[in-house]
Amino acid sequence: MPRYRLTVEYDGTPYVGFQRQTNGYAVQEAIEKAVKKFTGEDVTLFVAGRTDTGVHALGQICHVDLSRDWAPFRVLEAINAHLVVADESISIVDVEIMDEDFHARFSAKGRHYLYRIVNRHSPAPLERHRAWWVRRPLDVDAMQDASSVLIGTHDFTTFRAVQCQAKSPVKTLDVIEFSRLGEIVEVRLSARSFLHNQVRSIVGTLKLVGEGRWTRDDVQAALDSRDHQRCGALAPPCGLYLAKVDYDVAFTKLDTTPPPHRRKRRAGR
Repeated sequence: MPRYRLTVEYDGTPYVGFQRQTNGYAVQEAIEKAVKKFTGEDVTLFVAGRTDTGVHALGQICHVDLSRDWAPFRVLEAINAHLVVADESISIVDVEIMDEDFHARFSAKGRHYLYRIVNRHSPAPLERHRAWWVRRPLDVDAMQDASSVLIGTHDFTTFRAVQCQAKSPVKTLDVIEFSRLGEIVEVRLSARSFLHNQVRSIVGTLKLVGEGRWTRDDVQAALDSRDHQRCGALAPPCGLYLAKVDYDVAFTKLDTTPPPHRRKRRAGR
């Protein structure tokens, strides 16, 4: 049974998150419906990272097993066609056939998130549902400096949702990088894995530093407290994007090349 790896992009605004659930419509449900319309099969989609309501993805990774050996380009085109017809805010941007040992979640070696902030006095209607509008000026250099206390291996209980199901609050945060281009501030965070709401809690806390309301020492004290009540307000989901997932090079694609297009001969030739 071939295993297909899907790279997925989506606007999370109309969905209750990636994972199928009873309280609303999820990204997983939309893709599984599109696969069934294409193949006639009831399938289960496995994902690298479950995103929350309103969170977006640029490079989410899923895998699905199909009974028939379809060409990857055919799977991509067919699923996208049904997603378009259903008016979903989802696109399959790449499809690869993987060996059976590949698992979208358990084979992942790293996850990269992007958080976008619009930092200006006036509201940003064109960025609504795409970024967090922060009215007060942000000192990005101060935010970058304060973020250094979070780099490395720590008990991140302070930055963990109460309902987080991870067995341990200890995680290793590899990267936090800030950049500004005009009124747009971008925060990039990388780790092997993250706790539930960890990225949004960190961004919400560092925003206080950027506004001059907290210092680097305040961030250190919050981390050391291991108390969720000590972190800053949770940043809204609209600014968060799952940007990329890393895998070991051992998990190689088996076939991703579409067949060449052949020209039809004209009559009489």
